[in-house]
Amino acid sequence: MPLFTGHSRHDIKTISGQIERNPQNVHQNSEVSEIHWVPSEIVTRDLADLFVQLRKADSVVFKILSQSMSVQDAREKLEIYLNKKESNCFNPDSPFTPASFNVSECSNAKECIRVFKNIIRIENERRTGFSALQCLRNAIQKRDLNSISNAFISEIISLLHGINGRGFSFSESENEQDFFSRHESFINAQAQIMNDKFSSFIKGTDPSIVYRQKMLKKRILEYYNADESNWDDYQWHLANLFRSKDALSSVIHLEKDEIAGLQRAEKENIPVQITPYYLSLFNPDGRDETDRAIRAQVIPSVAYCKTVAMNRASGKTMDYMGESFTSPIQGITRRYPSIVILKVFDSCPQICVYCQRNWEIKDIEQAFSAQSRLDSAIRWIKNHKEITEVLVTGGDPLTLDNKSLDSILCRIADMEHIERIRIGTRTLVTLPQRIDDGFLNLLKTYHRPGRRELAIMTHVEHPVEITPDTLEAVTSINQCGITVYNQQVFTYYNSRKFETAFLRKCLKISGIDPYYTFNTKGKEETADFRVPIARLLQERKEEARLLPGIVRSDEPVFNVPRIGKSHLRAWQDHEPIMILPDGQRVYRFIPWESRLTASDDYLYTDVSIYDYLKRLHQDGEDVDQYRTIWYYF
Repeated sequence: MPLFTGHSRHDIKTISGQIERNPQNVHQNSEVSEIHWVPSEIVTRDLADLFVQLRKADSVVFKILSQSMSVQDAREKLEIYLNKKESNCFNPDSPFTPASFNVSECSNAKECIRVFKNIIRIENERRTGFSALQCLRNAIQKRDLNSISNAFISEIISLLHGINGRGFSFSESENEQDFFSRHESFINAQAQIMNDKFSSFIKGTDPSIVYRQKMLKKRILEYYNADESNWDDYQWHLANLFRSKDALSSVIHLEKDEIAGLQRAEKENIPVQITPYYLSLFNPDGRDETDRAIRAQVIPSVAYCKTVAMNRASGKTMDYMGESFTSPIQGITRRYPSIVILKVFDSCPQICVYCQRNWEIKDIEQAFSAQSRLDSAIRWIKNHKEITEVLVTGGDPLTLDNKSLDSILCRIADMEHIERIRIGTRTLVTLPQRIDDGFLNLLKTYHRPGRRELAIMTHVEHPVEITPDTLEAVTSINQCGITVYNQQVFTYYNSRKFETAFLRKCLKISGIDPYYTFNTKGKEETADFRVPIARLLQERKEEARLLPGIVRSDEPVFNVPRIGKSHLRAWQDHEPIMILPDGQRVYRFIPWESRLTASDDYLYTDVSIYDYLKRLHQDGEDVDQYRTIWYYF
């Protein structure tokens, strides 16, 4: 017995002809959904209920799939149907385009049609090794729900809603108002929403955080039998890193999952390093809203440790970015014509769990900076006159002392063709005591306006990291005429509505320019941090866009392995080509040099939007605020 009754098999076999002869069927046969397609309902419904909503989203598509004689038959009829839909979108004055379609809905419908066409293309089925169309057809005809998931069905329903102009919900009064009244009302409302959200966040200069940090700092000093003079000495911090569960639990309360993660890290010989200064940012009484992002960055989870151990055992490389393929010589990474990365040290004062270079970052006691390797790398730069910019990084180069840094900077600065030296360091956040007079003198020595620029690239992930100490360090660098830029990684822990916008606001007022916002990498071991590409695009359009231009100066990018950065706002550089059974989108990325030379594409499997929303929901977030996330591709 068929799951749903309606048109006869004969009717469905001729539906493509009906659409050609009678295009009004394109809309008349599309049943209007009886629900508001909002995340809070999506993540709480069971699969059977979502399956019912599939038919309600678009009865024509459902009937084509339920009555098609083969996958190819369904493909051909769907293409005719989608083409007619698309034609009407490009002709909003068509009598077959619903009057309710406004410009926004037409534009979104076109995008959804493009994506739907992509996921039913034979070429993309071959590239990904999966057919969403076959999976969906089988589920409908055979009532086989075992091969699909809530996440998969949610993606399909969202596309169908978008195709039929139901992706957004604009009130009739909005359309009836004159432009000025509508615009003024809108921007006032958005400003209020943004400010209300900003008031719910906190930064490291807040008096309550300053006091808490002071109290924990006192406890840490007592633990080491140290005093204020020790605290002000960055080398003391390097000599007294927190590395184990026992040491950490002596000064703060650890949650059960954190204890399990630290124990697993010790078992698998995975290094843990937290500076005493950074530990002082923790809430000593246990994880809360103010330090959830802080703890997640430095305390590895059990899942992280298991994956790292499995990769090691199998011999699988963790060099996700393929740096080994773009290194002409040890210590150098080159992806672009004029700039190179010079890696001068292979450890950091603090090890971040989600670091893209976790495959080569060592415990600080095992790390070294081989002079012969460094000499060879610097000679390579000297011999390549087309290089105009060097990013000195590692690890963190400021783990080295000022004398060692001076030696490196001096040799680079002596090259006439180098016009910019960037220093990549996170010590502004993890160890601001490192920005001492000796380092500031180095900056003054090698920064020569009009001849050579020195710049600092840092990595602030959360507003709580911007403390009075960090602010003082940044100010001292700015006073040397040096610009400090931030490269944020967009993770689960800073991805809530307006959270990153608030971070930008705090950065800019503190003397740090937002530069890049990186989509989290596809590294298996860092799954806890990953966020759908759609969320970063949504953040840029709906939240960052409300900030003044000088504050939202960062660019959202996806760092494609071996190839380099792809600007996510440039739609011609990437496109979704498949939706997998677990709801993950597969994206095709086109390399930056594709207009200049023949290039291969890169396929990336993203995080499921459904799973991301469900995680937010479980963490108490109002996921209805994210309702348009499905329509960012």
